[in-house]
Amino acid sequence: MSSRPLIFCALDTADLEQARLWARAIGPVTGALKLGMEFVNAHGPAGIETVQKAAPDAALFIDLKFHDIPNTVAGAVRTICRNFAPAYLNVHAAGGRKMMEAAKEACEATSTNTKLLAVTILTSLSEPEIIEVGYTSNLEEKVQKMALLAKDSGMDGVVCSPFEARYLRKKCGKNFDLITPGVRPSNSDTNDQYRVMTPKHAISEGATHLVIGRPITDAPDLARAAQEIMDSLK
Repeated sequence: MSSRPLIFCALDTADLEQARLWARAIGPVTGALKLGMEFVNAHGPAGIETVQKAAPDAALFIDLKFHDIPNTVAGAVRTICRNFAPAYLNVHAAGGRKMMEAAKEACEATSTNTKLLAVTILTSLSEPEIIEVGYTSNLEEKVQKMALLAKDSGMDGVVCSPFEARYLRKKCGKNFDLITPGVRPSNSDTNDQYRVMTPKHAISEGATHLVIGRPITDAPDLARAAQEIMDSLK
């Protein structure tokens, strides 16, 4: 895994050929791609393999946010790591310590390359929505608690909002990865993300790597859009 900031471009589509073409165009530029629920639920392991073949040198983040009993999550992590050894894979921190520890054990037993992340609070949620679903502490407190629990449970990092990166970097140390979605170039729509920040600002706040989707995949020239964002980080 590169130590320089990488942009994991989210290939959010159920169209296999579209994802393959995106991967071929974007992978060599950003050096990293992300596959999520929409794509994996549509095409399964064969779809992941297709994307890996289209961009063999790109780091892959398989974003499935596992959240279940420890044994079930461990089995899911074991299967993904054994078959694909992605750069990153994630689970929900809300699954608790035992679940995260079981996931980490399964990951280490089957892959020497995969880093395991825990999702804290989705970047689509606002503070009122977080309260509505039953969390009593405020957003910052909740994210800090979840990130520290994730680190203590053996996770390699967390997925968090860029607005949380600065204080999580202070709390969790320099060797804890912070992967931030909710990142948009200044000229892009925010779409369904609530807490957003520009790429360069997110890195300056302490993010390790970024997740960006539609500002690249909706552009007329994918490679150019990706390169412009990469250049903005210099």
